[in-house]
Amino acid sequence: MDLRHEIKHEINYSDMMTICHRLNAVAYHDPHAIDGKYFIRSLYFDNLADKALKEKLNGVSIREKFRIRYYNGDTSVIHLEKKSKFANLGNKQSAPLTAEQAQRIVDGDIGWMLDSQYPLIRELYSKMYTQGIAPKTIVDYTREPFIYPAGNVRVTLDYNVRSGMRCTDFLKSDCVTVPVSELIILEVKWDGFLPDIIRDAVALADRREGAFSKYAACRIYG
Repeated sequence: MDLRHEIKHEINYSDMMTICHRLNAVAYHDPHAIDGKYFIRSLYFDNLADKALKEKLNGVSIREKFRIRYYNGDTSVIHLEKKSKFANLGNKQSAPLTAEQAQRIVDGDIGWMLDSQYPLIRELYSKMYTQGIAPKTIVDYTREPFIYPAGNVRVTLDYNVRSGMRCTDFLKSDCVTVPVSELIILEVKWDGFLPDIIRDAVALADRREGAFSKYAACRIYG
């Protein structure tokens, strides 16, 4: 399993402008971004006991969560993702889904997943069947991503986080969402080392590493 270092900071708009100005001078925009940003819509899963939510809130160091995600409203490219955390190290596994398959999962029609060629889809089926994992809520936000080749660094700035509340039909573009936080989340991920030029670019006085969870914030309404 490939593990990457991950840190998060909760910042404000002024901080974001400062960091973007620095990063524009030393890093590259993600080529998939449109005008330097993209819109992300995710559908997060949890069980009836809210295991994923409670593990995050309680600071459990080893945990996992499943989500389905697409970008910029383009439902022709959808991925099932499993995010695993081991303290400050993270791993992400991914498998493609068609829009029809994603909708079938939302509708609870999951028998086909058992015969999928992708192990991650079969794993989600197993956990939906044995642990009661099911779609829980939509999480929307805007992301400004930067990349730096040395160290395989990725810096993202996420904001305008919105919750679908208890709505799970995330393929509907007109699904009503509501804002849940004015915070901006700075996240830095890297492999073996974090180059000093990036460390300096994202450094801010009096900003401690945080544990903000977009999923947890979007569960404020249930």
